[in-house]
Amino acid sequence: MDKIDRLDKKILGILSQNARMPFKDVAAQCGVSRAAIHQRVQHLVENGVITGSGFNINPKSLGYTTCTYVGLNLERGSMYKKVVDRLSSIPEIVECHFTTGPYTMLVKLYAKDNEQLMDLLNNQMQGIAGVVSTETLISLEQSIKREVPISENM
Repeated sequence: MDKIDRLDKKILGILSQNARMPFKDVAAQCGVSRAAIHQRVQHLVENGVITGSGFNINPKSLGYTTCTYVGLNLERGSMYKKVVDRLSSIPEIVECHFTTGPYTMLVKLYAKDNEQLMDLLNNQMQGIAGVVSTETLISLEQSIKREVPISENM
C-alpha cells in the first residue's frame, strides 16, 4: 500500500463524517479539483484504505431488537476457518473476530427477540463442529460508534 499523504487524510476525514458528500464539495474544502478527489478516492479504494461505502441501517427498524456479542471457544484454534465458513451462513451474524483472551472467537449478532437468540445459540452456533462453549453478552445500549481518528498531521 502506498503512503497516505496529508491530502488523503483530509479527504478521509471529510468522507468519514459524510460519505455521501459530493466530490465537488470535498474538492472545495480541500482546495483541489473534483477530478483530483475522484482520482484520490479511487486510489484509496484500490489500495484497501477505503473498504466500503453504503448506508448504515438501524437494525431495530427491521425488528432486530437484541444486539448480542458471543464469545466462542473452539476445540482447536486451527478450526477457526471451518467454523467461520459455517457462521457465515447465519445471516444474523454481522461480525466475527479471531481473538486473544478468554475466547477463540468473538461474534456480533442481532436477534429479533430472546426466542430467536436462543435458537441462534442452541441450535445453530453450538451445533457447529469444533465449538466447545459459548458465552453470551447482551448489549443494552450502543453509546459510541465512530471511525478511527484521522489526523492530518504526519
